[in-house]
Amino acid sequence: MSNKILGLIVMIMLTQPFMFSAQDASGELMKRSEIDPKYTWNLEDIYKSLDDWNADYNWVEQNIPKYSEFKGKVGKSAEDLLAVIKFDEEIDIKLGKLALYASLAHDLDLGDSKYQVLYNRVNDLKAKASSESAFIVPEILQIPEDKLWAYVNEEPQLKIYKHFFENLLRSKKHILSPKEERILALASPIEDVPYNTFSLLKNVEAQFPTIKDESGEHDIQISDGRYYAALYSTNRDYRERAYKAYYKPFMEYKNTFNSLLNGAIKVNIFNAKARNYSSALEAALAPNNIPVSVYNNLIETVNKNLETLHRWAALKKKVLKYKELHAYDTYVTLFPEAKHEYTYDDAVKLVLDALKPLGEDYIKNLKYAFEHRWIDVYETKGKRSGAYSSDRGYGVHPYVLLNWNNQLNDVFTLAHEMGHNMHSHYSGTNQPYVYSDYSIFVAEVASTMNEALLLDYLIEHAKNKNEKLALIEKNLDNITFTFFRQTRFAEFEKAIHEKTEAGESLTPDAMCKLYGEMYQKYWGPEMVVDKEETYTWARIPHFYYNFYVYQYATSFAASQALEAKVKKEGKPAVEKYLNFLKSGSSDYPIEVLKKAGVDMTSPDAINAVISKMNKLMDEMEKELGE
Repeated sequence: MSNKILGLIVMIMLTQPFMFSAQDASGELMKRSEIDPKYTWNLEDIYKSLDDWNADYNWVEQNIPKYSEFKGKVGKSAEDLLAVIKFDEEIDIKLGKLALYASLAHDLDLGDSKYQVLYNRVNDLKAKASSESAFIVPEILQIPEDKLWAYVNEEPQLKIYKHFFENLLRSKKHILSPKEERILALASPIEDVPYNTFSLLKNVEAQFPTIKDESGEHDIQISDGRYYAALYSTNRDYRERAYKAYYKPFMEYKNTFNSLLNGAIKVNIFNAKARNYSSALEAALAPNNIPVSVYNNLIETVNKNLETLHRWAALKKKVLKYKELHAYDTYVTLFPEAKHEYTYDDAVKLVLDALKPLGEDYIKNLKYAFEHRWIDVYETKGKRSGAYSSDRGYGVHPYVLLNWNNQLNDVFTLAHEMGHNMHSHYSGTNQPYVYSDYSIFVAEVASTMNEALLLDYLIEHAKNKNEKLALIEKNLDNITFTFFRQTRFAEFEKAIHEKTEAGESLTPDAMCKLYGEMYQKYWGPEMVVDKEETYTWARIPHFYYNFYVYQYATSFAASQALEAKVKKEGKPAVEKYLNFLKSGSSDYPIEVLKKAGVDMTSPDAINAVISKMNKLMDEMEKELGE
């Protein structure tokens, strides 16, 4: 049985803004020791101490050689088949906890060598386990199918693996010989080098310049958080100088970033060819049984409707009264008078109120997470930027990383990441280990579902016309950045893989040209594409995730449909939705969504999002008297 990908981080695409209150008088980021512990992770829920971590590490290290006792025996009897599966799961479960702890501890301070060592050690151990267990799947596939199903009927404990076996048989032609599988497993640590190096370069070693702050009186050093915070500023000069300063390291190290991204692309292509897939895209979608047509239909349908995004660009430009619209103008609100700041504690209450339509059980679990330190809230020196919900690790709850900035966007990020968090919690506590993870195809459904409910709640409780307009704008921005932007990223990712597969050389200039042209196509004639924007390919971590981003768009479309059902049908739709959250990977993701009430093989949900965006703009123009 192939070892599961452990420590998978489900990240929100937009890196979150910097919390200006989380700094000392000199403007430096606060140290972790200065943050109230209730706003930090309690990693003792995974391991009480490093001694406990090392005990599990040593156990795994000592037991990995026992894989050899199962070689050649996997298909001899139902008892042998069950024994090897259970042993492999026991190794996997401990590796999951080891990886989760090391990953989370490392992300709290990327420059801390102690946790970097742990992170590297567990990755090496995972590679050893993967190498030694590489014979399992090929041996299972050597069992005649009638004999395999006889084993399943003979041994009650094997019955839960029925879907697992069906999925293996479906991918049979892409599973190699035990020797070849072992070689690929031995090479797996190399596959992580491009992303790990990119992450260190971007988050630790790249030096961002110092600029004048929003008031123009004080010097501040640009960071991920400060950059995104600046994009929401109503001071256009400040937005522009923060924008141009932020891109300087990516332009300066363009050759290194280009080499790393090319390396990641070639890893994907190598694995696809090694496993006899026609393309890297097909290989990425095949494990979840997603037809390539779903990916292509998303891009094609969106491309047929780009005038909707062009309309939004023109409307923004008109309301802002700008002669030119630039990328650094796309985040700023059209209605600054409606601006409101939210503390984290205020946001927790707001999210709990907004998500009440999902029922008492959902709210009970959400409260427990808030009250038991599942969330690391504030930006501190060396902490990983952005926001994510971690893999839960079997038997351990998932964690959420934030970088709070007291903005409305942070409230939505909290709702978003807690959607992931609850999805992982429900799947992990309702499914056996083999199905405890959910497919990345459905990963963004629960998160964007929460955002939709929060937005509806805020609109319903808007205090005045400007606040309502600002929330309509927020809805439009959600569609822009979660639907159109991710589809653009997906199209770019598809293009760079296809060009590499065709033998083209993707130099930094070629990357910039392709990205710039695509950005212009999506935003339309009202947008001025600055040179800096063409280097965005160099800073997006998701381009290292092997065709992940398209699922933001498909999941967004699915969540909008599910939210409408919950609001319209009430309890029956809520029960279906909670069953969706509990399903894990017990069925193919397309089928799991169908059971919840959405068919993603149809373009209907995608077209409905575009129609919704046009209706929102109609409503905004009506309110504005346009």
